Amino acid sequence: MSHRVMNPKVLNSGEDTYDIIIVGGGMVGLSFANELIDSDFSVAVIERSELKPVAEQPDCRVSAINRSALARFAKTGVFQSGLSDRVCAFEKMFVWDQTGAGQIEFDSAELGVSELGVIIENNVLQQMLLDKVTAADNIDYLCPQQIASIEYSFADEAAADIRVHLGSDVVDSDKAGSEKTLTAKLLIGADGVNSRVREAASIQRNRQPYQQQGLVCNVTTSEPHQNTAWQCFMPTGPLAFLPLYNGQCSIVWSLDEEAARAMMALDEQAFMQALAEAGEYKLGEVTEVSQRYLFALTHGHAAEYVKPGLALIGDAAHNIHPLAGQGANLGIADAFALADVIIEARSAGRQWAAEHTLKKYQRQRKGANTVMEMSMTGFKQLFGNNNAFISELRNAGLSLVDHLPALKYRIIRQALNG
Repeated sequence: MSHRVMNPKVLNSGEDTYDIIIVGGGMVGLSFANELIDSDFSVAVIERSELKPVAEQPDCRVSAINRSALARFAKTGVFQSGLSDRVCAFEKMFVWDQTGAGQIEFDSAELGVSELGVIIENNVLQQMLLDKVTAADNIDYLCPQQIASIEYSFADEAAADIRVHLGSDVVDSDKAGSEKTLTAKLLIGADGVNSRVREAASIQRNRQPYQQQGLVCNVTTSEPHQNTAWQCFMPTGPLAFLPLYNGQCSIVWSLDEEAARAMMALDEQAFMQALAEAGEYKLGEVTEVSQRYLFALTHGHAAEYVKPGLALIGDAAHNIHPLAGQGANLGIADAFALADVIIEARSAGRQWAAEHTLKKYQRQRKGANTVMEMSMTGFKQLFGNNNAFISELRNAGLSLVDHLPALKYRIIRQALNG
């Protein structure tokens, strides 16, 4: 099965004006655009790279989407797609500490819901959203499209001068007249950790490495995954076996840099053995493994999310450790919150792109995102500590929470509902 959407819009030289320009057509940028379908806003989405066709075998980059986001996507029909069979609901979550007996289990049945969330390949969710966005009359999806430069300035908090120059990354002054320029009242940075929108607005961002790498791959195990998300905390970093629609598991393994390189250097058979041992054979032997990939783990936060006529969402504003699978959910929640703010402001006849309006979005999201970033960093430090006393406390804490249903399900409800 393969799906591919080509850019339907051919740009001529000159200038086009939109209400909103979204830079970045990933999951977060498209989630925001999806909320604006059939609205009064004219929208351009600029994405530099075409989405690869969805392959028969699952991709290695996946996200655990929480129930809050699922409900919102359901309202807009995102999962009414030919790709809906690529979604895997997980009904349970089992977490344990490799250094002791501490463990905790969450079960959707005890919460009175059908699932705790779903595991979906990033490119599948992106394709689902893209199918919706490219069919909308009020949205132009410009892809593959390079940005030559972004001009951003403002005289007051009510309005900004926004000019996005399209073309090659290197502006040739002899050809400047033939390049396309887009203008808008609101510029959205959904363009990731190295955001050009954030840079154009001179918004500072702290970025701190974890000194770890994330290893991802897909595996087949001798025992079924039971629609359960399995996560083991080890001194070297957390290891997750996430259930996929085809019975395989997606692996997300956070490792110190030296250990990550060592795992990548192992041959296939040795790696499968090491992975099964690390997971304490909860799913039996690992019998097949896909290609392995590494990515650097960092965390950081922008000093501010908004300026007049400009807003940052997703990784352009913040990013966290993947150990709880909350990164995608936080970015998608940003998209929903910002869409709600500007749609409500416009319907009320207020200045929807003014800084005071956009700061409502920042107030809603920055505190929650900061708390989650700090929590994930704290978890990483707590479970990466080899001290015997800390290990005993950690294991006792896990087991204690598992035997306190009210506390346990308060924790999981918070995670599932954002």
